[in-house]
Amino acid sequence: MQRFTIPRDIYFGENAIEHLKSVRGSKAMLVIGSERLIKDGTVPKIQELLKEAKIETSIFSGIENDPSVETVMNGVEAMKEYNPDLIVGIGGGSPIDAAKAMWIFYEYPEFTFEEAAKPFNLPELRQKAKFIAIPTTSGTGSEVTSFSIITDEKTGIKYPIADYNITPDVAIVDTNLVQSLTPGLVANTGMDALTHAFEAYVSTIRNPITDAVAMKSIEMTVDNLVNSYNGNEEARKEMHIAQNLAGMAFSNAILGIVHSMAHKTGKIFNVPHGLANAIYLPYVIQFNAKTAGEAYADIAKRLGLKGQTTDELVQSLIQMVKDFRAAMNMSSTLKEFGVSEEDFKSNLDMISEGAVADACTGTNPREISVAEMKKLFEATYYGTEVSF
Repeated sequence: MQRFTIPRDIYFGENAIEHLKSVRGSKAMLVIGSERLIKDGTVPKIQELLKEAKIETSIFSGIENDPSVETVMNGVEAMKEYNPDLIVGIGGGSPIDAAKAMWIFYEYPEFTFEEAAKPFNLPELRQKAKFIAIPTTSGTGSEVTSFSIITDEKTGIKYPIADYNITPDVAIVDTNLVQSLTPGLVANTGMDALTHAFEAYVSTIRNPITDAVAMKSIEMTVDNLVNSYNGNEEARKEMHIAQNLAGMAFSNAILGIVHSMAHKTGKIFNVPHGLANAIYLPYVIQFNAKTAGEAYADIAKRLGLKGQTTDELVQSLIQMVKDFRAAMNMSSTLKEFGVSEEDFKSNLDMISEGAVADACTGTNPREISVAEMKKLFEATYYGTEVSF
């Protein structure tokens, strides 16, 4: 038996946040990253709509790019004091992920991160509050996923929380909220979304439902990402929906080693997550093609790419990803990004071991050893072909 879980309701399109006027509750805690969303009017608009629903609001801000245990627990303390019956995560993946984790420990103060990091081990939530997610970037899909990743800054341990309990009750995908994104953010988040859909489509636990949303997301992304990068408003709206579909796909089919590699190198090499995915994706397709060539070829055929044989279609797909990177002025290797050879070599063993042990590696379509992962990382650094 398989399962496909998404929020109970997804409101999407222009002015989707108007739904907040009909939300039920008495107190809402709004969790955001920086105060940019206050200054640009997004949060005040959300507060105004919740006020129409007779809901009081309080703001918890300051979520880092990699949310920390300390920040989450500070948010939990704020929630205990405020006692909200509604938690609203607003922004990119980081504030939404942090808000999900706060929700767990607000409802279960005695629970620990070690317990939370055990897959599908959470107690039943919604005892004190319900959860609404409002993304303001087009990439992470966190508004529809059952995941949250929190880092202990003191130990360096990352706690990957995976449980359908933290899938939001409501996702509001308002396409007006992404019109002011910078081109760099459009590129990074867009390639993150594309990678989500690609990895879900070749996952070892893919199914017809995840295939359907992943493929539609890929088609929409291919049609709109570069135009969105170049400032086209309609394309930017389409990308906000595309990333949401990719989130549905990977929340249920999980991911693969592109994300395993990105998870272990983002902080060490200071490479943005979406850019790391963009660098690694072509090399991972080459590596995975030995066992997942037909699935990649199917993507290529559905996109109308050139090729008669599986190998030709896979090569066309790889070239398409490279062309996307070039069109959005993204680095093609870690070396080009600016990682020094000394820094790369001194960390190679650690990142290779970490990537193989990452939770996403388990659903990659081809098994990989630490020795092979080292070779794969070397290919992404020097820009060499993957032939093993």
